[in-house]
Amino acid sequence: MVKINYQKAVKSALDQNGPVVALESTVITHGLPYPQNRDTALGMEAEVSKTGAVPATICLTQGDIQVGLEPEQMEYISTTKNPVKVSRRDIAAAIVARRDGGTTVSGTMEIAYKAGLRVFATGGIGGVHRGNLMDVSADLPTLAQIPMIVVCSGAKAILDLPATREVLETYGIPVIGYQTDDLPAFYSTSSGLPADYNAKTAAEVAQIALTQWEFGLKATILVTVPPPAELAIPAEEIEGVILDAVKEAEEKGIKGSKITPFLLAKVSEKSHSRSLTTNVALLKNNAHIAGLIAVELSKINGK
Repeated sequence: MVKINYQKAVKSALDQNGPVVALESTVITHGLPYPQNRDTALGMEAEVSKTGAVPATICLTQGDIQVGLEPEQMEYISTTKNPVKVSRRDIAAAIVARRDGGTTVSGTMEIAYKAGLRVFATGGIGGVHRGNLMDVSADLPTLAQIPMIVVCSGAKAILDLPATREVLETYGIPVIGYQTDDLPAFYSTSSGLPADYNAKTAAEVAQIALTQWEFGLKATILVTVPPPAELAIPAEEIEGVILDAVKEAEEKGIKGSKITPFLLAKVSEKSHSRSLTTNVALLKNNAHIAGLIAVELSKINGK
């Protein structure tokens, strides 16, 4: 039987039906350089803690599943050499091979749900890649199959957002705009695509989720939060940068699992790190909103 290792604070909160927020770790292992990766992860944890919820960063260390990290474990995963990116398909192989790994959206969701967590915060979900409608992230079917609340800023802007929006609809995944009618575009406040509903409060999101789960629907409640307005990048501005990055990837023949980190790095480079600043800010903001939602969910469940 596969063992899940819980941080003491996380286990205590779960035992008392307290609010806990899952956080992914590819931003640590593959998204940012050291020490910015560690500092961003700690910043996300701090934002969750501010709300009264308990943060639970999820990763693999030498094949062991970790749900919640002690300081020395955070330092370890932030500096480990040659970590693997752990999607849902990779969990078993990474455990058997005793690898260090950062969990993607789908990998984090699989572990978090089995660990008893119901709220998860990330930056942007995966989706349909530009130029190849058959290249669809494992995040989308996972969102259709696991009943959680996932807080994000929409799909990553490097993707085909209209196609991704269509797949979300096909899979029956409700897209809840948090205090917005629009689906954010990661770096930008709006993609020009609609959210299904506008939830004004964290309590409303929690009630929608519980109602859906009580009805027996298993899809994730996808809560989409615009990036902080003062750091958002206009969609038309960032689109030109993304197109340049996509063209360079095509010229270099970069495909598969390497394409997303390549494009994100190039967008950061071509935007003179402006996109990176926005990315870090929205990660922390999403963690805070997820904490608020987890607190409200805990209140309702405790009645």
